[in-house]
Amino acid sequence: MSAKITAMKAIVPAALAASLAGTAFAQSNVTVFGVVDLAVTRGSGSISNQTGLTSGQLAASRLAFKGTEDLGNGLKAGFWLEAGINADTGTGQATNTNNQVTGSAGGGGLTFNRRSHLSLGGDWGEIRLGRDFLPQYWNIAHYDPLDLSGTGTSQVLNSSIGGPTLVRASNSVSYLYGHGFNAAAIGYGPGGFSGSGFQFQATYYLGENPSGTETSKDGRGYGLRALYSTGNLTMSGAVGRTRYAAGDTRQNNAGASYNFGMVEVMGMYEWDRNGPLKARGWLAGVRIPAGVGNIRLAYSRYGSDAPGSPTAKKWAAGYVHPLSKRTALYTAVAHVSNEGPSASALNGAVTAPGKSSTGFDVGIKHSF
Repeated sequence: MSAKITAMKAIVPAALAASLAGTAFAQSNVTVFGVVDLAVTRGSGSISNQTGLTSGQLAASRLAFKGTEDLGNGLKAGFWLEAGINADTGTGQATNTNNQVTGSAGGGGLTFNRRSHLSLGGDWGEIRLGRDFLPQYWNIAHYDPLDLSGTGTSQVLNSSIGGPTLVRASNSVSYLYGHGFNAAAIGYGPGGFSGSGFQFQATYYLGENPSGTETSKDGRGYGLRALYSTGNLTMSGAVGRTRYAAGDTRQNNAGASYNFGMVEVMGMYEWDRNGPLKARGWLAGVRIPAGVGNIRLAYSRYGSDAPGSPTAKKWAAGYVHPLSKRTALYTAVAHVSNEGPSASALNGAVTAPGKSSTGFDVGIKHSF
């Protein structure tokens, strides 16, 4: 009996160790990462000015978790949870639960408002479930040399009539494919596709409303994007539509960039609709290497056919100076001119319709 007990004592720890080792192997890659970005900002307008310490002027401050599990035969499962944070106050950011104006939730508390999805993928592509960026958003983001951040953010985004699904959607099902797709990059989004070739993303999302009502289809929509790249040249186009009883929103855009080595040029064009309201906008910009850093210049404009034809035009310039692979200093300045009833203002300033506004940032970004 004593020998049996001794054997059991040896077997149980070994089995437990093997079980724990199996668990560790199954969840092969879990990473905690994020960005803390803070800048001193100044905004000037015809009515009021504002000076402040602002979060996310070069890259959105965030806390994120991602992981993958190798299922064998080239198949991987993955998850991504990403929460936007206001680094200047320590608060979280609101999310949207149903892709409608009624769905805002969680402002001030930590929410995974930026991304929250589960994936399954391989060489055939990736299926993704949850909250994520929409295909039609990527053309606005990828062709802005100032990375859609801070005072220089493209006016195509700032003045958009796109509604609650301008950037992200909840309750979505997506399929992503890219030539040379790497299953190890599952969950990364378009940035997870490397090299040249063809890339594609299709997303369908739900408003999750009860049936039998006038608003039963509100918040339901889709987005499609196709991209082709040779390495230096990139071209892409996207369409999107979200249904609302008050009038559907439609978003369409196309963009291109070319890297000449000494300068990268880029531009995009947008045409939107919100119910009967129509709008158009565009951006042209360059990114120029300067020592270890780079200079960023852009001009963007956006206007609609609302009464008075509101239109906003913006010039923006910025410089980013990396101190290391994870830390960078930056500065940016921008000036927006308004026409008609447009009253777009920068960095918290307030300006009257038809008047202008100026913004300035100087800050530091650290990635971890």
